[in-house]
Amino acid sequence: MSTRDGMNYAPTSAATPKVVEPGEFVFAAAHFDHGHIYGQIGGLAAAGGTLKYVYDPQPERYAKVLAQYPGAKAVSDFREILDDPEVKLVTAAAIPNLRCGIGLQVMEAGKHYLTDKSPFTTLDQLASAQAAVEKTGMKYGVCYSERLLSESGFYAGELVREGAIGRVLQVLNLAPHNLAASTRPEWFFRKENYGGILTDIGSHQFEQFLTYTGATDATINHARVENFANPEYPELEDFGEAQLTTDTGASCYCRLDWFNPAASRTWGDGRTFILGTEGYIEIRKYVDVCNGAGNKIFLVNQKVEQCIECKGKVGFPFFGAFVLDILQGTEKAMTQAHAFKAAELSMHAQRMADGV
Repeated sequence: MSTRDGMNYAPTSAATPKVVEPGEFVFAAAHFDHGHIYGQIGGLAAAGGTLKYVYDPQPERYAKVLAQYPGAKAVSDFREILDDPEVKLVTAAAIPNLRCGIGLQVMEAGKHYLTDKSPFTTLDQLASAQAAVEKTGMKYGVCYSERLLSESGFYAGELVREGAIGRVLQVLNLAPHNLAASTRPEWFFRKENYGGILTDIGSHQFEQFLTYTGATDATINHARVENFANPEYPELEDFGEAQLTTDTGASCYCRLDWFNPAASRTWGDGRTFILGTEGYIEIRKYVDVCNGAGNKIFLVNQKVEQCIECKGKVGFPFFGAFVLDILQGTEKAMTQAHAFKAAELSMHAQRMADGV
């Protein structure tokens, strides 16, 4: 995996907690339109899940998955997955505007769903999913990978919850991405398909805002999107920003862009700054510029000034917690309300930026 290939970024960690034995939690993977599917499969398998099926109309997309998980079977009909009572969960990374429809199918078949972000591109889709969750009792999970597949991003949330920096007053998220336009599929440049930069990448940021501030809602104060430098792709938004105030009183700002420079060794120097009443945290998720690898937290509070190395030490605990939530009927990994609220806020910001 190239460190500059953001679309197929699928980190692994031996520290991911295993919570079930082989065969106790069977899942399937489908719709490999976005490379985030590989991280979702890896996270579930690391937690002890058993991959039974893969499905995609283009077999070359899952060839490496079959090589890695020889017990898995490729099927040519998605219905075969939905009709198998042993399958408890379907994870997918379809074209964004198709993700909700697939999720509705999965839940109607009596299975839980874990999709790549963004889980929706319209508020109507969100309403449909909310109704389906209520009707079926199934979970509509969302893999917000900028936190859930980042050891430093996840552990920062634990530090905040432990009170390491007091009450959170502000969160700043910077999220540059590598465009690599020639490697992108056609749907990537159609706004109907990807929903706009705030809906798409922004859903990551809004999920982090809610997590780090402990909020359950927020007010969008400002939102803007632009196509600054890619006129050959008129529906691409290569820049986006939003500012909001959470229901805890915290101020949050994010900048999203497709301007990751060519000299960068990674697909995007994602950084988060969290200010609290008793200190602050900086998260260097993917790279520490000029100094080496990322997955670092810089913590300064009333007692310490330290760099915390997270790689290989934290793992991706979300996946095991989500598996146990499904098996035990709990909601410890992420509440359904949280997963939906992050997406809802990102779409409201997109609508504001679009002048709707």
